[in-house]
Amino acid sequence: MKDVGFLYDDVFLGHETPRWHPECRERLISIVSALKELSQWDNLLHIAPRKASFEEIEMVHTHAYVEKIKKTREGYLDPDTYLSGGSLDAALFAAGAVMEAVDRCKGGEIRRAFCAVRPPGHHAESDRAMGFCIFNNVAVGARYAQKIGYKKVFIVDFDVHHGNGTQHIFEEDDTVFYFSTHQYPHYPGTGSDSERGKGKGRGFTRNIPMMSGSGDKEYISAYRELLPPLMQEFGPDIVLVSAGYDIHQDDPLAAIRVSDEGIRVITRSILSFPAPAVFALEGGYNLDALAASVAITLEEMKRE
Repeated sequence: MKDVGFLYDDVFLGHETPRWHPECRERLISIVSALKELSQWDNLLHIAPRKASFEEIEMVHTHAYVEKIKKTREGYLDPDTYLSGGSLDAALFAAGAVMEAVDRCKGGEIRRAFCAVRPPGHHAESDRAMGFCIFNNVAVGARYAQKIGYKKVFIVDFDVHHGNGTQHIFEEDDTVFYFSTHQYPHYPGTGSDSERGKGKGRGFTRNIPMMSGSGDKEYISAYRELLPPLMQEFGPDIVLVSAGYDIHQDDPLAAIRVSDEGIRVITRSILSFPAPAVFALEGGYNLDALAASVAITLEEMKRE
């Protein structure tokens, strides 16, 4: 098969968070180090992320919100989300990485890509930062995909936290399907089974809440039995994935117990649909588990 793209840049390390903060630069450092140690690094097609323009960010975010971020030099955007001197560039390149991966898929150079980016994105609402997230990387990528000719976009979000921002941005849209598995009830408090979309988007949002303590059994059931028919019925032209590895059994921020093998099955199930797939990093806060999970994901992406 065509090469798997890997998008990373040291610009993402410039997003500096307080010492106590779990969303730290060491997350990406650990991923890169592990891939090099496992000899996976040389088997990937390394693609430089591009910097998203403010106009592109405004495909999903309000102009007023973007202007606020541009004018904020440093400080908290919400109780969990910190902006430092290098954060704006990092956030623009994070969204741009997803767009660049989509571009490369559209051009036929690759069919799958992994964007090792930060800050993450799926909590960011159209008009505010939230939960470590400044711009919604996958949402920007979805709108960009449609702009260049992908009509139907399927978003899979397996982060342990519900992607409230992504859901809300697309909940009235029947051209973007949002599928999420997440610990519930848990931060941010959204993502109940009853949330199925609104207006013409009704039926194009599917939440699979997971109880505390859920693990491989529950997740494998969701990804082998529930996801494939939804993807088949919707028939997406491209699949975008909010890849949050805080579902791992060793992660400190939640109580989901997915193993390495569970990560493998989830990834394999997502990739079983015959469409281009772009993964964008979201959560994952145990450095060793995060690095191992990304390595597993890339192994599956390299499979035929």
